[in-house]
Amino acid sequence: MSCASATLVVWTSAWLHGAAAADDVLDALQAWADLHEVVADDDGTATALDLPGPDEAPVGPALLLAALRRAGTTTGRLALPVPGDVRGLGGKGPLSTCALRAGEAVVLPDTGVGLVPKIVADGVMRWTVFDLPSASGAEHVPIGEAEHGLASAMRQAATALVTLDVARHRPNVREEIAALSTKHSKLEWPAGMPPRAVRVLQRAAEVTAILEVAAGDSPGNAKSASAMQARDDALRPLSEAVRRARCAAVEEAVRVLSDQAAGLH
Repeated sequence: MSCASATLVVWTSAWLHGAAAADDVLDALQAWADLHEVVADDDGTATALDLPGPDEAPVGPALLLAALRRAGTTTGRLALPVPGDVRGLGGKGPLSTCALRAGEAVVLPDTGVGLVPKIVADGVMRWTVFDLPSASGAEHVPIGEAEHGLASAMRQAATALVTLDVARHRPNVREEIAALSTKHSKLEWPAGMPPRAVRVLQRAAEVTAILEVAAGDSPGNAKSASAMQARDDALRPLSEAVRRARCAAVEEAVRVLSDQAAGLH
């Protein structure tokens, strides 16, 4: 599915450029947890943004938005790190370590920080703000390239389901995929969200649903280690295509929202 970091990046960008109210950002975050709280990872970052430090009580996300406004934040991007690829997170350090564990992060390069979400209690998501040592190294994937890769991944995913014989063991597999896909694409986006970005995110949700069904098939009803490895090998490129597509879609959304504010759209 999409992730809390994608929601925060897109809605915060809309708010920063006048396309959404602060309450809209807070409402959008409710899709991920009833309560959101914010704390800085270290005292230096806390002081720079006037946020609570690691030994202080967290604050609500409204104060995070205010801090970002004061800091002159203008843009952000989504990071979906995986083992072996933590580009754009400033190299080895607390940010990349926590982002890798979470599988996601918000990167605010012009503010020099990154944020990582974590569920810390039932219905409570905590955003930890980290120093970003360096903003370089992020991969730029044009949305057209990502969309093409995702279309190819969808075809490969269909082939993988046949090859892995998932349907034979799960007769309602089509209904499962449809239900998961619908669940994964229910998020609300700002009014100025570019249709192409929405389309790519929806297609990413479809591929993710296929991946979940295939990966959860006990595992693939494999009878041997070699069969399990074959399943993993078949699904891995699809996961990568989804990851690239989501990052590209969010990047496109941020770009268009910024351009709209500047009167370029």
